[in-house]
Amino acid sequence: MNKTKKEKAKKGTARNKAEVNEAGLSESQHQKGKKLKKKKYNRELARLQIELVKFHEWIKNKGLKVVVIFEGRDAAGKGGVIKRITQRLNPRICRVVALGTPTEREKTQWYFQRYIPHLPAAGEMVLFDRSWYNRAGVEHVMGFCTDEEYREFLRTCPEFERMLMRSGIILIKYWFSVSDEEQEARFRARIEDPTKRWKLSPMDLASREKWVEYSEAKDEMFKYTDIKQSPWYVVQADNKKKARLNCIAHLLSLIRYKDLTPDSMKLPPRKPRKAYVRPPISDQTFVPEIF
Repeated sequence: MNKTKKEKAKKGTARNKAEVNEAGLSESQHQKGKKLKKKKYNRELARLQIELVKFHEWIKNKGLKVVVIFEGRDAAGKGGVIKRITQRLNPRICRVVALGTPTEREKTQWYFQRYIPHLPAAGEMVLFDRSWYNRAGVEHVMGFCTDEEYREFLRTCPEFERMLMRSGIILIKYWFSVSDEEQEARFRARIEDPTKRWKLSPMDLASREKWVEYSEAKDEMFKYTDIKQSPWYVVQADNKKKARLNCIAHLLSLIRYKDLTPDSMKLPPRKPRKAYVRPPISDQTFVPEIF
């Protein structure tokens, strides 16, 4: 009798676990604690990068105009995923836009004006490493814009984006979510590594003190701009490797594409050498062979 009850309990537990694993968010939570081995990560990344080549050839061939926005807290991993997306792609087709502080002239323009010249033409994909959403985040929290300018942005932004989409632009928006503990760990790693200190600015440190204010600003931004036509896609980014793979896989799933990779070419033989006299080596300046 006890054995029968135990068997039923096991079956029920297995069934409940299966139900949890089949749910998107629940599966994510279930896998959260599992590490991704480097070998598997490299294999999956290589596979996805091959698909990205097909993806960007399709964009070029079909004359699509694609804008991908990457937003999130400092050290959330936006730059890392952008690097992996562009690593194998033609920079003439896929380019990154990371604008600095607006000039005095740009401050007097219509807010969205400085971003317009960077939008894609047909056959291009543009990745914005931060975007016009600066106004809803750092500018608002750090007091770089007035409350009136901030509220006007929240009202105007959805209409601006709808206008872009009506013009034929495919707009995709990612928010990289990172925990307080993980952000602190990444900041400390940057401080300790001289090759990464350039990634950390006084503004980043000042923003760290306003964690709650940034959380409130993000919630308010989502309330106004997480619209049906261009929703926000949230990337769980505490695990960098998983975040990169998940984001790239999701990006590839948003646009149906076919493999238009150019066929392999045959290298022609070099023509017979004519009467060519190489100039003296002493006339050239060579890099010292230290290694």
